[in-house]
Amino acid sequence: MIPRLAGLLPPATPALAFLEELRLRGFAGDLSARDDDRTVLATDNSIYQRWPQAVCFPRTLDDLVRIARVSADPRFHGVHFAPRGGGTGTNGQSLTDGVVVDMSRHMNRILEINEAEGWVRVEPGVVKDALNAALKPLGLFFAPECSTSNRATMGGMISTDACGQGSCLYGKTRDHVLELKVVLLDGTVWNSAPMDDAELSAVTRRQDMVGAIHRVADGIAREQASLIAERFPKLNRCLTGYDLAHLRDGEGRFNLNSVLCGSEGTLAMIAEAKIRVLPIPKRSALVNLRYGSFDAALRDARVLMALGAASVETVDSKVLGLARGDIVWEGIKEFFPDDPEGVAAGINLIEFVGDDEEEVRAKLSPVEARLAEEGKQFGRRGYTVAWDAAGERIQGMRKRGVGLLGNMQGEKRPIPFVEDTAVPPENLADFIAEFRAALDRRGLEYGMFGHVDAGVLHVRPAIDMKEEGAEARIRAISDEVFALTRKYNGLLWGEHGKGVRSEYVPEVFGPLYPSLQALKAAFDPRNQLNPGKIAAPNGEALLAIDAVPMRGQLDRTVPAPVRAAYEEALHCNGNGACFNYDPQDAMCPSYKGTGDRRHSPKGRAMLFREWLRQLSAQGVDPAAEAKRLRAGSPFAGLAGRIRNTLAWRRGEADFSHEVKEAMDGCLACKSCSGQCPIKVDVPSFRAKFLELYHGRYLRPLKDHLIGQLEVLLPLGAQMPRLANAVMGSGIGRALAAKAGLVDAPLFSGLDLMAEAARRGIARATPEALAALPEAERERHVVIVQDAFTSHFETGLVLDLAEALWLMGFTPWIAPFRPNGKPLHVHGFLARFGRQAERNAAMLRDLARSGVGLVGVDPSITLTYRGEYRDAMRGEVAPVLLPQEWLAKRLHLIPARARGESFALLPHCTERTNAAASVKDWQAVFAHLGAPLAVLASGCCGMAGTFGHEAEHRDLSERLYGLSWKAHVAREGERLLASGYSCRSQVKRFDGVTLRHPVQALLLRLREAPLPMEREREAA
Repeated sequence: MIPRLAGLLPPATPALAFLEELRLRGFAGDLSARDDDRTVLATDNSIYQRWPQAVCFPRTLDDLVRIARVSADPRFHGVHFAPRGGGTGTNGQSLTDGVVVDMSRHMNRILEINEAEGWVRVEPGVVKDALNAALKPLGLFFAPECSTSNRATMGGMISTDACGQGSCLYGKTRDHVLELKVVLLDGTVWNSAPMDDAELSAVTRRQDMVGAIHRVADGIAREQASLIAERFPKLNRCLTGYDLAHLRDGEGRFNLNSVLCGSEGTLAMIAEAKIRVLPIPKRSALVNLRYGSFDAALRDARVLMALGAASVETVDSKVLGLARGDIVWEGIKEFFPDDPEGVAAGINLIEFVGDDEEEVRAKLSPVEARLAEEGKQFGRRGYTVAWDAAGERIQGMRKRGVGLLGNMQGEKRPIPFVEDTAVPPENLADFIAEFRAALDRRGLEYGMFGHVDAGVLHVRPAIDMKEEGAEARIRAISDEVFALTRKYNGLLWGEHGKGVRSEYVPEVFGPLYPSLQALKAAFDPRNQLNPGKIAAPNGEALLAIDAVPMRGQLDRTVPAPVRAAYEEALHCNGNGACFNYDPQDAMCPSYKGTGDRRHSPKGRAMLFREWLRQLSAQGVDPAAEAKRLRAGSPFAGLAGRIRNTLAWRRGEADFSHEVKEAMDGCLACKSCSGQCPIKVDVPSFRAKFLELYHGRYLRPLKDHLIGQLEVLLPLGAQMPRLANAVMGSGIGRALAAKAGLVDAPLFSGLDLMAEAARRGIARATPEALAALPEAERERHVVIVQDAFTSHFETGLVLDLAEALWLMGFTPWIAPFRPNGKPLHVHGFLARFGRQAERNAAMLRDLARSGVGLVGVDPSITLTYRGEYRDAMRGEVAPVLLPQEWLAKRLHLIPARARGESFALLPHCTERTNAAASVKDWQAVFAHLGAPLAVLASGCCGMAGTFGHEAEHRDLSERLYGLSWKAHVAREGERLLASGYSCRSQVKRFDGVTLRHPVQALLLRLREAPLPMEREREAA
């Protein structure tokens, strides 16, 4: 069995005392020094990993004041800390080995919206897209558009002066900040806003930290004006932090916010922000222009920029190729047709916006005319135009570029460290040519995309950071690219902040660097706020790019065979797509429901990696241990498991318990395996973890009951009245609750095979199917049973059979065999493997006839192409979803006139792991005259048996309320749901019985039989 793990090195005594002092002073938020919280917050979207000593999750402004005042206590002058938002930084900006101050968990309220004056007040933890969702009904939006906008917080955007697409039109975050309420390190709350000279004079006379800060800043602005003009580059992306060049705004007012924006949490803690919002452009058109080479795309961008576009973005063939294998491609592939000359090597996305179609067309028409006239000149291959929502989907693909690059196959993955260079746009093509030559000379692959209108290109070289010498490679490339940016009058950091790259700051600023040091000292006299970033006191060093621990160095301590066995977790690059705030997005329900980053794919991946490292440090090979467990008796080591469990209940610590707590919150919905750009598959490595964990500790009774569910249900179905009476009684519910289960569903009372036989539907056997004339087999189909629909929704299986019959097909029903999904979810992998082998053998025998196999429930059906594929040694027969099978045979089904429309909420696994199948539903419904709208939605909160487990019941209901409840109330009887667990959840919480899509089709087919159907009925 695996050993007990001691966990991380304990936090330093001053950090623990710091937390205790905060508690004594009434800190209202959460305080943690737990290993799991420290591990999850040790990474961001960079290559680095720095374990904090502790974490503070402030709830209010007063909590920030408490942190500042405690830090000023001489006992804690050695404690340093760093504010943190969404954790999406690519350069370690918010990583610290001190105390993390995480603003995202509680300080995430929109405080005020002033529609008339066009501004809002927000707390720093508000997510950018969440703010825009609240503003959208008012026709307003916050303009700066970073690629991580669905999880980036306003505090983080301000701290890095974030921008992105459209910055040439809308500017950067700083350009929209009107006021900042900040907490200074003496505990003062200061409202920073532009002030005239009289106001500034009054403030500089103050004999406190506020006065000192303003005196220093004003003095630098006046005394160093020529150096500032010389050293601050004239770029759209002049991101430098401590932006002295804009201390005076366009109206001549003194504005300290120019220094605070981009300061990466090194000067003060942001408590509130008042920011400008703008009217949303009502229409947009996106020209998608393809090229034969990426260099041609870059050089043509200069011409395109003069055409009045709102933005010009570029994407190379690497990103485009990865997008083709991603869930995003289904919605955009029509705009990127294959060229006769081959796949495009680059594309430019040129966006035009306006208040109406006429305005946009006025801008677009001359562009199209020019493109038509010039044809294939300048390396162009052709173009398409996407309007409004279609263009947004394409821009969404561009925004996913960062994550998509991380999903390159192999151990070498594109990583950020020189990814946001900025040069004058006219220098961009030549700069990139030299940049590419530097990477080509080293034999590196890489991907590129970015904002060519602003001279910013995101370049990520593919490096295996687990290889010896990777750090030296990072150093050599960084130094060379830094020199190139200097040569072309640009910056190494055009968009994503400096963070660990701060070592280059003194060379960039030269004789102006002492002024940055003076400014830092005025705000932070003891160097406690995010030290080592941007400016450091004399005698103290800035962070260096190869002197901070890197994730790859830590992963290197895990032997290669172990890494290969658990790669589902080890390729997580920290991009944080799973932190998407949107309740109408499937990934990740447990994070959305808890707001706790441990309960996210990234959080679980980071904890699992640390768990593997600790096992490796003790010389344990978890893959070999798993093999021994599967080969042995389930009773082997029972005495040891009992002893370990009793020791745990007495309080014995084990890092594995903290990992288990995070794994227990996973719904196993598999949205991560489909939606994560890296395809981090939590249910897979969770199952492997549970197998090993329960090799050391006893399982709860509910796990055994759930694992046996598919075997027990057929037994209960033989006596449905008795089984329902027992399960529905007070005693039955009490016993179930004692075992940890609630709200058990009831049997339908129908015997599926008997009822099917009565309706003339035959039992599928290999012999019967093989006897069919080969020419007729396309019109036959075998329904593969699953435990849930067969026993709890038996009528649905019969309805599917009838619908198939009315469409002109002959349905068969396969004998029931357990699928094994519940076993896999709970980590009974040895039993799952055996069950999968038996079931797969039956399915292979049936499939040899050439007759198609169709499953009913998406979660169970998709197991055949997911978990079975990973576990099986032999071939897995294809089992299609109903809509997938029907969509291939629409030519055999007579079309129908338009009738009633419907709305569909697909199962999470179906939506994210078989995205094309959702469009297949629409195709089938359209063919039969029933328009089908697929609604954006999150998770229903049930996810198999998750919602039936007592410990998850409240979270299950909370998740249902985030998304599904409103859809059910709004859509009424037209609403359909494809998942058994989803329909069960709706019935449980709203008392509404939703139909499966095939039941809606059946009603449509029954309304007025087609001629062929009438002939069949007469026969």
